[in-house]
Amino acid sequence: MNVLDELRWREPIFHRPEHGVDFAAMVADEFWEIGASGQRYDRDLVLEVLAERQRTPSEDVWETSEFRCQELAPDLYLLTYLLRRLDRVSRRATVWRRVGPDWQIVFHQGTVVA
Repeated sequence: MNVLDELRWREPIFHRPEHGVDFAAMVADEFWEIGASGQRYDRDLVLEVLAERQRTPSEDVWETSEFRCQELAPDLYLLTYLLRRLDRVSRRATVWRRVGPDWQIVFHQGTVVA
């Protein structure tokens, strides 16, 4: 699989139960996120929210499209895409780092499309 296909398979992050639930391993220590609301979230808060979602799972219906991938540095990639979830459309950007055969998320941002 090429890098674009590998990363596309992993998105949207945190909404793909087939990737397992070891979010702490998937999220880099220096991870942070800017949510669609514009709020900044650190790694600890994101992991807390994910743990809560696991305790009370619900059906999550979404569709992704318009994937693009750009290498930023050796083993560091920016993946962007469009996410349609319920009645909201957002542009997403995730910075992924290859760590051996695995991947870690370094940064994520969601921006609502008006």
